[in-house]
Formats: sequence, structure tokens, C-alpha cells
Amino acid sequence: MSTRLSRREFLRLMGLSLGALAFRPTEGAFRDATQEDLLRVTVRSVSVYSQPSDKSRIRFQRYRDELVNIYAEVESEAGPAYNPVWYRVWGGYIHRANTQRVRIQYHPVPSELPAALVLAEVTVPYTQALRYTRAQGWQPLYRLYYESTHWVVGIDEGPDGSPWYRLKDELLEIEYHVPALHLRLLKPEEFAPISPDVPPHQKWIEVSIARQTLTCYEGETPVFQTKISSGLFRSPPGQIPWETPKGEFNIFSKMPSKHMGEGRLTGNPEDYELPGVPWTCFFEATGVAFHGTYWHTDFGTPRSHGCINMRTAEAHWLYRWTTPVAGPEDIEKIGYGTRVVVV
Repeated sequence: MSTRLSRREFLRLMGLSLGALAFRPTEGAFRDATQEDLLRVTVRSVSVYSQPSDKSRIRFQRYRDELVNIYAEVESEAGPAYNPVWYRVWGGYIHRANTQRVRIQYHPVPSELPAALVLAEVTVPYTQALRYTRAQGWQPLYRLYYESTHWVVGIDEGPDGSPWYRLKDELLEIEYHVPALHLRLLKPEEFAPISPDVPPHQKWIEVSIARQTLTCYEGETPVFQTKISSGLFRSPPGQIPWETPKGEFNIFSKMPSKHMGEGRLTGNPEDYELPGVPWTCFFEATGVAFHGTYWHTDFGTPRSHGCINMRTAEAHWLYRWTTPVAGPEDIEKIGYGTRVVVV
């Protein structure tokens, strides 16, 4: 397998790619998604209520990874107060907490990668990764979700005869493949530092656990604020407590793609594996970090195992604004970085 295709191979594969879409394991799930405004169910099931209130009648359930057309977004007086947004969908209303707003966007595939290592973002609701072994052939591995990020190291012919990206998992040091049309290669300018003229010691971050907010300062001036989800107030036996620790810290490691979870090879979406967690900035020694979140939209209340969950676009902004400065090919950037105060 190589990092590039010959021009003849590339033209042959691109000729096959659009005609082969029906073969792909995820395309069938997208056929009924007729609008650009879609939600994906991110948990085992969510209820569709008759009204935008969890006190109203439950009409039916929607299940993990189902795609649902959104007709309207409603801010309900019934709450919850920290996250009162509901979606009007066919048959009723779904609260947005355990959903992800998604789109279906396909991208042209280059004849060769612009570098040996390129970060890419999933731009469809999900794509099914496959791993090839001589013993078992092509087998399902992880399901990769919208806005997750992954390291592309090659372009190969996939099981449907079209171009698939070869991805490198930074945690397990393994490679697997996904349809290339489902990912967007990021450009170098998407890593460019924000406010590079501000001295690094003047940038700092305050996280309020009580208010579930994150505020970025340049000196004494707030330049950015958003709702977050911090760690749950739980201490499971044999595990590090999930509550986000309070105190003063510094960002010491930045990874634009991080595999979180138990580190297992699995094709079951119910298993606790989160490959490609985007825009991760570690600031505490037990592994607490800021990062983008593709498995819920419930910011304003604790939800995590200790990390600071953020909207992915906002985590991307934070990644670029903070130090140490990381470049387009840095799998991990280590250094004494931006000060973090958790209160």
C-alpha cells in the first residue's frame, strides 16, 4: 500500500467511486435524509415527545445513529433551563442533549496527499472504518463520526474499488481505511495561531465548574466565553474520580486527534471507544483536557469523565489560540503552555 496512486490508477478509481456508493456500508443510512438540517442520535435511544417538554407524552423512540430531519429549532419554556433547545421532527419533538447536528458533505479526492501526514475531518454523519488483515480480509472496526478528526497516511483502493483513505490510529499504532469522499483534508491555515501578537503569558483560561462556563482572557480582557460540560461528580470504584479537579494548571500537551476510551479493537458502536476526539489540549496530569465533543450537545451541565467538553468549532478556536503552538503535522505538541484556572 502506498501514499499515492498513479494517475492511471487514480482516474480508474474515481470513475468507479460514485457508481460504487451503494456498496458502502454507511450510504444506505443516508438515503432518507432529504434535508441538510439533520440530527444524529448519539445514545442507545432518545424519546420523541408530543410537545417540547419531557412531561408530555412519549410517542416513540429513535435509536443510535438514526438520522432525523429537523423542521425547526424551539426554545422551550419547559426547559431544562441550562439547555432549553428542542428540535421539531417528524412525529413530535426531541431534546437536543443526546443528539449531534450533522450534514452530508462529500469531498473530491486528491491524486496524492499534500504531505506524508494530513489531518482530516469526517464530514458525513458517520462512516464505517474497515480494517484489512490477511487472515480475515476486510472487517468492520470503528464507526467514525461527524467532526471527528483523523490522521491520513495514504490513499488506497478500498473494498468497493474506489479511493479510501488509510488512517493511522495514534493510540493503538494501527491502520484502517474509510471512503475518501467522507473526509475533508484540513489546510495548513486551519492551524494558524490566533492572536499571535499577544504575549503568551497574557493569555489565560478560567473554567467555572459552578456556572459550567469557560472564559478566555488576554490580560484582564475577556475575548471568548462559552458553555462547557465538566466532569460528573462521581468516583467509580477503581477509577480516578470523574470530577474535574480545581486549581491552577498549564496546558502541556496538544493533540488535534486523540483516541480516547478503553483502547480496544471493536466494531460495536456501543463500546466505550472514542477515536478521533478533535482539538485536545491536556492541562492536568491524570489526562484532563479541553476537547471537541461529537457525542452530545448538552453543554451547561456536567457530562464527562473529567475533561472539559466543548463544541468542536470552539475547541478548534481554543487549540489555535493557546500555546504551545502546534503545526499541521504535529501528532502531539508538548510544551509549557497557556495558564488554566479551574474554580
